[in-house]
Amino acid sequence: MTLLRKTIILPVVVAWNVLFLIASTSAQTDEADLLNVRDAIDAPIQIIFDTDIGGDIDDAFALELLHVFADRGICNLLGVTLTNSNVAAARYVAAFNARYGRPDLPVGYSPNCRVTDSYPTKTIEKRDEDGNLVYPVPEGFEPQDAVKLLRKLLANAQDGQVVVIQVGACYNLANLLATEGDDISPLSGLELAKKKVRLVSVMGGAFAVDPTAEAYRLHKEWNIICDIPAAQKFAAEWPSPVVYSGYEVGDRIRMSPVNLKRDYKGRSAILYDSFGFWTAKNTKEGYNHRRPTWDLTSVLFVLRPEEGRDYFTLSEPGDVQFDDQGVTLFTPNKDGLSRCFLQTPEQRARVSEAFVNLCALP
Repeated sequence: MTLLRKTIILPVVVAWNVLFLIASTSAQTDEADLLNVRDAIDAPIQIIFDTDIGGDIDDAFALELLHVFADRGICNLLGVTLTNSNVAAARYVAAFNARYGRPDLPVGYSPNCRVTDSYPTKTIEKRDEDGNLVYPVPEGFEPQDAVKLLRKLLANAQDGQVVVIQVGACYNLANLLATEGDDISPLSGLELAKKKVRLVSVMGGAFAVDPTAEAYRLHKEWNIICDIPAAQKFAAEWPSPVVYSGYEVGDRIRMSPVNLKRDYKGRSAILYDSFGFWTAKNTKEGYNHRRPTWDLTSVLFVLRPEEGRDYFTLSEPGDVQFDDQGVTLFTPNKDGLSRCFLQTPEQRARVSEAFVNLCALP
């Protein structure tokens, strides 16, 4: 606007150039990130994926999205940490990463969390007709301690560049906040989080900020009730911006059965098999089961953050709390660090179509 005032008295040609510049700037503004996740439009987003993979299947699809976008140069996957005590889940993640050409990606797990295994063991034990493992775990793989791995990854990262995508319990991030300086970094976990983490994208809680989500108001969401004290600590103490995808978001965006049955070949075959093992244990519908896309929404927000795509709308800033039963409380506060997703039916349809197109590789 200041530029326009200074150029009114200039010749017509210059004025036209200024108007063209303003129009270009306006177009760029339309494509601005809903929240600031990168310094430049083509800058790879530095990602740590914190997940309880191994129970529900949406975590595996979320991991697939991360690899798809890493292949495109959209993100750089720094590591995966698990809030799942099942070693088979960590081995599954290592095999999954290897399948996508990243066998050395560090994986951490937390030995004191809930143990779940709906599909990892069967997937990594699958053999072909010659008796060879279809999805071998990289030789010599050993999972690291999740909180120590978080400290290492953050200590080695550039300041203000890391985005954490958390789609499990808050155990690892809450425990990170409680750590003191050590041989990894002289900074405490709180200081590392404040200095290194740009944003946390959380699948957790249930919000009734959107009037159409009123039915979800008192829902006790799984990732929160798995460890309510950890969720309370995270919500109260995390020092950088947080965006929440509540239960109501992914619950109203379902996977496509046609996509599941038809489109998973090549590298994506591990998802096809994983879903088959998961649904055989958890549903009677097989590949016709239209699973909610909870964890995928938190990933898509980070990797496709541009406002112009119109996938998501954000609430006003506020404070998030979880009561002792795991119910979500959101209080508007202009100085708050938290926001939650809002979506229209049109946006939900748009995101559903994006998942169909993104989740299958040739």
